[in-house]
Amino acid sequence: MLETILDTVAAVFMVIGGLMSLAAGVGLVRFPDLHSRMHAATKPQVLGLLMLLLSAAIMWRSWEWVAICLLAWGLMILTAPVSAHVVGRAGYRTKHLRTDLLTHDELALTVERLSRQRGVRRELDDTKD
Repeated sequence: MLETILDTVAAVFMVIGGLMSLAAGVGLVRFPDLHSRMHAATKPQVLGLLMLLLSAAIMWRSWEWVAICLLAWGLMILTAPVSAHVVGRAGYRTKHLRTDLLTHDELALTVERLSRQRGVRRELDDTKD
């Protein structure tokens, strides 16, 4: 009886994880701009991986594998936001964003100020040569 319940829970987790990963893939293809795609690549993918790893851990029925699965998920939790942040910043700096979707651009003044400062540094570096 317990085996059937565990198999059913694992199957449900596997279906949920697969659907979340599918949603992430569809979002990458269908969303219109970089920042929307970035969101689709990180948010459902982390939950989908958790569900798939929990499903695998239940199917293996070993506590050692639960620890390994949680370690793998923890690494995903640590790297997904960082990679999304880097992609978002790169997209913003290279002007790969839709300004019509922004209600307020909080980074515009900061980026403009930093680009002016870098221009000053470049002029100073050019005079040293």
